[in-house]
Amino acid sequence: MTVPFQEARALADAVRAQAEELGKALSIAVVDYGGFVVLIERMDGARPMTPDIALSKAYSAAVMQRPTAMLENWRQSDPVFFTQVGRMGQHPIVATKGGWTLKRDGAILGGLGISGGSPDEDQKICEDVLRAAGFDLDFPEWAGARRH
Repeated sequence: MTVPFQEARALADAVRAQAEELGKALSIAVVDYGGFVVLIERMDGARPMTPDIALSKAYSAAVMQRPTAMLENWRQSDPVFFTQVGRMGQHPIVATKGGWTLKRDGAILGGLGISGGSPDEDQKICEDVLRAAGFDLDFPEWAGARRH
């Protein structure tokens, strides 16, 4: 199962609407469960690097099957391994706010990545848009993180 283009389009439209309310120019990426691009959009005025960052966030959320902010503990607890894994796929694996796994009824459908606002703004927009669209926002703690 994957996220269909029409649903990706609706998510991007919802992100754009929130970005416009905040006066932000963002880039938005939606990928399928394997991390392949369904949609990338760069709003007028968004910085040139933001589409690549949004894509890396969406990719990371899809293939790691956790929101990207949840990967931070793993990155901190095992930085060498995280860096090695982070270079293996089609896109870098990132551990930052603004990437969210698209999960519905327990099934991973893909990932959403947003870039161009502050990390907290990117994260809040992800959460708001996905909650409104009926996606699951609860994920178990990332198993890759070691406790110190």
